[in-house]
Amino acid sequence: MRNDPNFQPHDASLVPRFAEVATFMRTRQKDATSDLDIALVGVPFDLGTNFRTGARLGPAAVREASRIIRQVHPTSGVAPFRLCNVADVGDAPVNALDQQRSLDSIQSFFESLHTVGAVPIAIGGDHTIPLPILRAIAKARPVGVVHFDAHPDTLDELLGTKINHATPFRRVVEEGLIEPERTIQIGLRGSRFGDDDLKFSYDSGMRVITMDDYEELGRAAVIREIDRVVGDGPTYISFDVDGLDPAYAMGTGVPEVGGLSVRDCQVMLRSLRGKWLVGADISEVAPMYDPTGHTALNAANLMFEMLCVIAEDVAKRKAL
Repeated sequence: MRNDPNFQPHDASLVPRFAEVATFMRTRQKDATSDLDIALVGVPFDLGTNFRTGARLGPAAVREASRIIRQVHPTSGVAPFRLCNVADVGDAPVNALDQQRSLDSIQSFFESLHTVGAVPIAIGGDHTIPLPILRAIAKARPVGVVHFDAHPDTLDELLGTKINHATPFRRVVEEGLIEPERTIQIGLRGSRFGDDDLKFSYDSGMRVITMDDYEELGRAAVIREIDRVVGDGPTYISFDVDGLDPAYAMGTGVPEVGGLSVRDCQVMLRSLRGKWLVGADISEVAPMYDPTGHTALNAANLMFEMLCVIAEDVAKRKAL
């Protein structure tokens, strides 16, 4: 149990939630050093979108929304800040006019986190960001993925480009960064560009659970599938908020009706307790499309779910 006082977040019972500068879950803002276990990272990049931009403002909105998060999980009792040194390490650097330079600098930033042994939990930014993150943390060995999304993100090209928010999970397979047979995609739905939008996911060996499949199987059966598919190997979590129904996440670039509930996603994330978790992202929060703030609030709560299961795993591995 780390419980380093230099890493303890502000306690809402002592310091009002509206006070102090916003950080993810009121953690301390720190540089990446060897005593850091889990790095909370903003990635304000949205040069990979093909419709509504604005996810570059996602990290700031989630930081503000996460003021509401307390320190102990209500169901598992996990207290992540007692188990691990957790800090907000700021935003990965981006160039607002240059996609390639941005992707390179994002990758370099996550490589620096990986070098000191910090497990990243990122808030995007559009859903291109798993590509530079996985290039940084999965070069030594490929990982499995639990992927929540309305879209497969396995197109080869979109608007004549190979790298954008509709292609990252094709690129990471081609680059050998993930094991497709240990990858599960949950919540896919919505109209498609063509007949073959899901073909690469199926052909590469990913387990695809569309929303129709989800309703037919039920949550408990999907949780069993997650466990079966990812097994005991290293696993990354990628959560595009458009996987949620727009009732819970209208603040996103491409909302798709008929999606997952926040409650179901909380329970599925909790099912990852005991897994070997190497990182996570939540992407596509575009706050200007949701003046209620629900999308950022839900993303903040899902981030806490990820933090709890990752902190428990990190603490267990450090104790070995």
